[in-house]
Amino acid sequence: MTNKDSFILTSYNIHKGMSPLNRQVKMQGIAQALEVVAPDILCLQEVQGQNLKRNMQYNEYPDQAQHEWFGEYLKLQDSYGKNSEYQNGHHGNAVLSRFPLDPKHNVNITVNRLEQRGVLHCEVQPPDWDMPVVVLCAHLNLFERDRIKQYQAISDYVRHVIDPKQPLILAGDFNDWKKLSCDKLASDLGMVEAFKHCHGQLLPTFPAKLPVLSLDRIYVRNLSIKDAWVHTGKPWSKLSDHLPLSAELGLL
Repeated sequence: MTNKDSFILTSYNIHKGMSPLNRQVKMQGIAQALEVVAPDILCLQEVQGQNLKRNMQYNEYPDQAQHEWFGEYLKLQDSYGKNSEYQNGHHGNAVLSRFPLDPKHNVNITVNRLEQRGVLHCEVQPPDWDMPVVVLCAHLNLFERDRIKQYQAISDYVRHVIDPKQPLILAGDFNDWKKLSCDKLASDLGMVEAFKHCHGQLLPTFPAKLPVLSLDRIYVRNLSIKDAWVHTGKPWSKLSDHLPLSAELGLL
């Protein structure tokens, strides 16, 4: 942790712990790389709660749910929101935290039967802060027409459930290659995107080996943004199909 007034948040689509082409298990490599980053709060997407087929197929694929496995490895508290269930298992989003973690709700933002999506709502309590930070970990659809409905669902949820004075983070894989969510969702909720704030633009995170699309986001409200960066190059280019991004956030 940087100091008592700020913390590091990292958001990462881990591709179910598999390499970009699904040929190798990358759990150990992801965990070791994240250990170096040492985030205080970690928002993960495509977290495998269970996959019986891969358990049998790969010796190095843990029997344990991935959010629990990463939690133990990184010494972080963990919470999981199941979004998609199928014959051999299920996957979803996870929030992990060095601070006390209070899971609240897994918001269903599914708009078609082919893509089960959700937003995991947790609260974390940094030491010596007057109020907890709301963390929303999101994974949105591939098509813009679906995302427009999901922006609305997230906006409605935030308006009805989150205290407007509370520090708020909305992070995750927005699949927003058209770069419209900043206009449609962030402005609607009075949120600032960390990379737009620090760099004046969104930075590419996909595909990890040669990133050209800016799919991932960190939005905040009632927090200061001290810095924001994408984790590029090795080992990240070989661990997942997305690159992780981090921001140092603090009190206003």
